[in-house]
Amino acid sequence: MDWIRKVAEDKINEAIKEGAFDNLPGAGKPMELDDDSRVPEDLRASYRLLKNAGVLPEEMQLRKEMVTLESLLACCTDEGERKALTEKLSAARLRYRMLMEHRGWGMSGAFAEYESKIRERLTQGGGRDDGGES
Repeated sequence: MDWIRKVAEDKINEAIKEGAFDNLPGAGKPMELDDDSRVPEDLRASYRLLKNAGVLPEEMQLRKEMVTLESLLACCTDEGERKALTEKLSAARLRYRMLMEHRGWGMSGAFAEYESKIRERLTQGGGRDDGGES
């Protein structure tokens, strides 16, 4: 396989000399890479596909819903509304726990770390709601 690497490097060097890489969009700026290192390898391709399609996995959608409900509860002053939001939050938490147990992720240390990263991103406003690449 070293010959393939050599051919590829020669082609790249030739393109550099010809100026094929000059004036590319984003030239001189740091690349924005998605850090999917905390997603299990066997799920990375499917998560990337869902993300590019603007679809959140069910557990992430539930987490997002829970964060939204928690934010609404924090600023809610009406008791009736507060009770309704609390019931919705309890139902979302229950669905989330059941989903995690069904998938066998509830006891995984790696999942707990990944879940905390998702929660941190959602609660700090780092997430995107437009479904696009972040």
